[in-house]
Amino acid sequence: MASKDLKDILKKLCEQGKTSFSEGATQEQILSFENKHKITLPEKLKEWFALSDGGEFFLPAGVQIYGVAHKPIIDVVDNDRPNNNFIVIGTLASGDPILFEKGKETIAIYNHEEDTVEEDEVYDDFYAFLNDLYNLLGIGG
Repeated sequence: MASKDLKDILKKLCEQGKTSFSEGATQEQILSFENKHKITLPEKLKEWFALSDGGEFFLPAGVQIYGVAHKPIIDVVDNDRPNNNFIVIGTLASGDPILFEKGKETIAIYNHEEDTVEEDEVYDDFYAFLNDLYNLLGIGG
């Protein structure tokens, strides 16, 4: 069940722009994905997957988050990352991938042009990332 914080974030995102979300993944599907790939997903990302196993924000060009049970599925060996400590969980319209670092809750944007993760594009957790999407995409006021 989604927390009040996540429901509030989702409501805000839907008010800010067009969205399209997949149905949620079951706890069994999330756990199966983690076991199959020998990784632990960030807790708040798992909560998101239970609500929406992937989706798109600010259509037509914005952000796509991959899922664990519904396509597109996270590719844990996607080479579009700074190193093997990161997992790509989505992409910005710019093509820059959204990632998390194994063993951490943080979510970050990988800047292709600079071949780096910028400090101002590292978020404490998936909720902080979602809360900043509007500004991150340059459509915030």
